[in-house]
Amino acid sequence: MKVVIVGGVAGGMSAATRLRRLDEQAEIVVFEKGEYVSFANCGLPYYIGGVIGERSALLPQSPDGLRERFALDVRVGHEVLAIDRTARTVTVRDHRSGVDYAQHWDHLVLSMGAEAVVPPVPGVERAHVLRDVVDADAIVRAAGHARTAVVIGAGFIGLEMAENLHARGLSVALVEQAGQVLSPLDPEMAQPVAAHLRAHGVAVHLGTRVAQVGPDTVVLGDGAALPADLVVLAAGVRPRSGLARAADLAIGPGGGVLVDASLRTSDPRVYAVGDVAEKIDAVSGKPVLIPLAGPANRQGRLAADSITGRPARDTEGHGTAVVGVLGLTAAVTGWNEKQLRTVGRAHRVVHIHPSAHATYYPGAAPLSLKLLIDGDTDRILGAQAVGTEGAARRIDVLATAMAGGLSASDLLGLDLAYAPQYGSAKDPVNMLGYVAENLASAATTTVQWHELDAARAGGATVLDVRTPDEFAADAIPGAINAPLDQLRQNITDLPPGRLIVYCRVGQRGHTAARLLSAYGRDTANLDGGFLTWQAGVRSASL
Repeated sequence: MKVVIVGGVAGGMSAATRLRRLDEQAEIVVFEKGEYVSFANCGLPYYIGGVIGERSALLPQSPDGLRERFALDVRVGHEVLAIDRTARTVTVRDHRSGVDYAQHWDHLVLSMGAEAVVPPVPGVERAHVLRDVVDADAIVRAAGHARTAVVIGAGFIGLEMAENLHARGLSVALVEQAGQVLSPLDPEMAQPVAAHLRAHGVAVHLGTRVAQVGPDTVVLGDGAALPADLVVLAAGVRPRSGLARAADLAIGPGGGVLVDASLRTSDPRVYAVGDVAEKIDAVSGKPVLIPLAGPANRQGRLAADSITGRPARDTEGHGTAVVGVLGLTAAVTGWNEKQLRTVGRAHRVVHIHPSAHATYYPGAAPLSLKLLIDGDTDRILGAQAVGTEGAARRIDVLATAMAGGLSASDLLGLDLAYAPQYGSAKDPVNMLGYVAENLASAATTTVQWHELDAARAGGATVLDVRTPDEFAADAIPGAINAPLDQLRQNITDLPPGRLIVYCRVGQRGHTAARLLSAYGRDTANLDGGFLTWQAGVRSASL
């Protein structure tokens, strides 16, 4: 059996090495257009920033090493130009010799990855992209002579590049056409990330486009010129699916190669893995692009299993991801509220702001969590976390709960590890479950920050149940202060009609809502309290 793999790195090399472990006799040929078949692409920004000091640490395997350990025929500098599915051959160009030749295959694995999106902006050819080690080397050389940098795009790679160029001592500006950083997050969750960047000296320009990349500036749509000795373009990626398209393989709605659960394309002898392939979204059940390293590695393994006749079934994707930003962590899994509102799917939302570990133990830091729940079934649809500690751990737990089919209310019963330096007896994940169960059982009703204005327009009164000192320091305009501890005595003094209560994070607000409901008042709690409302309003004003 001869297996040809087009492209290395996560998906391709996982397929190749798994194949060898399963079949010692198979002939395995890997074609890689670039110079490096195996490198830690997720570590590239940190090599640029000096966090990873040795370039060699990014290169875990060489063609020679792969040949010796796995008996793989790895050919770097070889580009596959065409696929002939009838003859079962690929046309290959050896860029070192300039010679084209045909290579036969019994099974073909496509792992061409993705390429950077380059918008049609005058002068954009001066901008650097970051897809491989060669790109990283070029950025390191350019950064050595730079004092100012502009990063175009505020997604995961854009934020990592902003952080690492800042670590090199450059004055960094971040430009994003959308009104927020990190589009997988909802605006009120992304706002603290933008504020954190600004607090650390990164200039953040949101809701503005790049009009031109000049010799030493980046000109924005409003005419502002940002100094830019170095420009890094991180405006997203798209699958390198041209080869598959030319071979008349089925292409999905996002431009990636369509595959079944065993990673087979529309030709059962051809497989596609990693960023070039579309994956079934766990929430919608439709094919989507999820360009992440974890799924790519798993898909490579599964393709090898399928080729060798082992049972292989890819899981649906939640798009679980995490990014570090100058000491702050943002993590996400599943759908966000923007997506749910766009498609009109009924849902409930929970915001909480606990401490990452027990408050009495030194160093406790705040953690913001958001949970998206199906309004009819209590199914978990998505989650987001932002904080300096504990965000990734909680998102991993929630992603696991989603994969296991747990409901939002089931979270309250999870038996999670606890010691005061790591968490609380009521872990933040359990607390999400408490609130979710209250909503599912109608023990409480909540209003979201973006629904408050409409509720007030409908005649509702907003009550701030915090202390007078908290109220005086900052409050929602037009709110009435009715401190929780005096609420029973003052119920008859409250205005008629619907009441929306809030505190700092929602916990006292829930107590107030239950109390007022017991006295027959139509009451709702402002979900996530003042902190969520404030972040949401600030995000809307950017």
